[in-house]
Amino acid sequence: MKLWTPTVTPVELFIAGLVLLLALGPAFAAETYFPPRHQWASCEPECKLDRGALQAAIRELQRNENPLPRDQAVAWAQTFGSREPFFGGILGPMSARGELTGLVIYRGKVEAQFGEPDRVDMSHSITKSFLSAVVGLAWQQDRIASVDEPVAKSMPADMEHFSSAKNAPITWRHLLQQSSDWEGTLWGRPDWADRPVGTTPDDWPKVQRVSPGTVFEYNDVRINLLALATLQVLRRPLPEVLREQLMDPIQASNTWRWHGYTNSWVELDGQRMQSVSGGGHWGGGMFINAWDMARFGYLYLRGGKWAGKQLLDPAWLKASSTPSGPNPGYGYANWYLNSGRKALPSAPESVVIHRGNGQNLIVVDRDNDLLLVLRWVKDDAAVDAFIARLLAAR
Repeated sequence: MKLWTPTVTPVELFIAGLVLLLALGPAFAAETYFPPRHQWASCEPECKLDRGALQAAIRELQRNENPLPRDQAVAWAQTFGSREPFFGGILGPMSARGELTGLVIYRGKVEAQFGEPDRVDMSHSITKSFLSAVVGLAWQQDRIASVDEPVAKSMPADMEHFSSAKNAPITWRHLLQQSSDWEGTLWGRPDWADRPVGTTPDDWPKVQRVSPGTVFEYNDVRINLLALATLQVLRRPLPEVLREQLMDPIQASNTWRWHGYTNSWVELDGQRMQSVSGGGHWGGGMFINAWDMARFGYLYLRGGKWAGKQLLDPAWLKASSTPSGPNPGYGYANWYLNSGRKALPSAPESVVIHRGNGQNLIVVDRDNDLLLVLRWVKDDAAVDAFIARLLAAR
């Protein structure tokens, strides 16, 4: 009996195999690494960055620690407190910080850690990014019909913060993009108390009012209002929602805390709840270690997905990183964009920076599969120089 002999050439077999591999590529792709709780794999023994260049970059960065006092209450008195004397006073907890700290995570593995990454410190306005994520969860659950819907539509009748003709048109998008120009007082702070304009206290209330959505103004009073409005629609403490739906799924530690003010308590459905603050301007906000900040940033680096589960809707992430009209360098709170490579010239334009006073930074670079957590760096120039050295070390 004569056996059949194929007439396919080796080249044709190779091409056919390549086509099959491309078609089934995802099935053969290496599984994306997600760190288990209390662990994060090191890049050893095959680190991707040049070790000498990396260590030189770290040494240079460590020469640029924030020069302000480490006690955050003292630092506040020398900065915000000196410019807001009429409203001097801290409403929430503060703490003394640690030393300059950093994590470099490249292609999912830890390339370097320095300083005190286990230390729980204030994160200041990075808190806004956690708040923005919780607003996204409320949107995903249809607690918010549309970010372009007036916030007033979702508020109870006894909440008067959006009842005036000036405030009624304000939408969720306006609050997220910090362009609402909301007028009022919350937790004892009028909207103009944050970074007041003018040379004397008599000048401060004389604010030029604008239409919502036309002018960007970084304002912690209005961000605190966003937190209160989100509490109203979720009817649960925001730290509880964050822990259950994001921080536990990404296997963060149990050491982080999200604080409000001594006077920011409300009663909802017969229960007393604290409305948290969106930063540390008057104390409070997110107290967290660098490892948990990295997990939060890694969730964004992986498109809102963690270990096969989509925690944050990609549509929300896209909207969060879309430049706003009033400020092309800002998306949703607290997504700083690298539009025109103005914020970080050495980084790709697609980079997103979650930024807090001090400097506290989570830098998400999807183009290079790079994630940085940096704490207590002096300025953007030092951060940009560090990034330039890291990218050159690949």
